[in-house]
Amino acid sequence: MAELSVYIGWDSREDIAYEVAKASLLEHASIDVDVFPIKLQELVEQGIYTRPVDPLASTEFTYSRFFTPWLADYSGWALFCDCDFLFFGDVADLLQYRDEDQAVACVHHDYTPKEGVKMDGKIQTSYPRKNWSSFMLFNCGHPSTRKLTPQLINAETGAFLHRLQWADDREIGEIPEEWNWLEGWSSKPSTGYPKGVHYTNGGPWFSNWQDVEYAQQWLDKALTIDPNFAPV
Repeated sequence: MAELSVYIGWDSREDIAYEVAKASLLEHASIDVDVFPIKLQELVEQGIYTRPVDPLASTEFTYSRFFTPWLADYSGWALFCDCDFLFFGDVADLLQYRDEDQAVACVHHDYTPKEGVKMDGKIQTSYPRKNWSSFMLFNCGHPSTRKLTPQLINAETGAFLHRLQWADDREIGEIPEEWNWLEGWSSKPSTGYPKGVHYTNGGPWFSNWQDVEYAQQWLDKALTIDPNFAPV
């Protein structure tokens, strides 16, 4: 059995982003890891996801990410991350942030982007705890995490879910920023690489987002996966 299960948000418009996130994560992992895509359409077809379409949702996994504990059978620890990540770190390092008293651990960003438009024309919205939910290490069996049933996820507001209001504040552990390093916002390390680069505004799979940090490393990985890859 894998030491860590990882669920990556999958978006039909950004399959190559998912593939790069998965490949870079596995390349650096020193432990046995299982990686699964969270595909919204599959949850819809199974009758599990019933939320109406949200015009503010910038990806297909805006809400489906919260099915991670359910998909993990509310057992053990599971990591969720957005698909727009490039990993340089070993996810074994994350195991030290597991605390059985906590429901979830994440990077506690104070991220307040200017309102506007990001990557593929989607509106950039600003709200408290923005980007906390883009990289979450879930304690799937914790009583607060077990509140994340399909019924609750389908009914609750985006604010309740993304601000992690289903857990008490003292049940939200902290992971260092290097694991959810926001390209264009976080400070570049003086040496080495962040452990997880997050292209939250847009990534090198878009032709108009080539001038970003670590773009060449991302492109090299994409071309290894798909020699015919070209930004759109």
